Amino acid sequence: MPEKTTENIKTIRITWKKSAIGYPKRQKDTIRALGLKKLNQTVEHVDNPAVRGMIAKVIHLIEVEE
Repeated sequence: MPEKTTENIKTIRITWKKSAIGYPKRQKDTIRALGLKKLNQTVEHVDNPAVRGMIAKVIHLIEVEE
């Protein structure tokens, strides 16, 4: 069985750029689920369909780098 390496795993950098005040609770929860706690914080996630779906729901609040 081949061993998993981190070299071939694609990651996405997500930065929280706009406050979630005034937006629905679901969008605030999605920001939290992405691991973002403060404005201008950046996190890295593995590029997969689940993360892409969360990004699509709050794309107006975040900035994404491939």
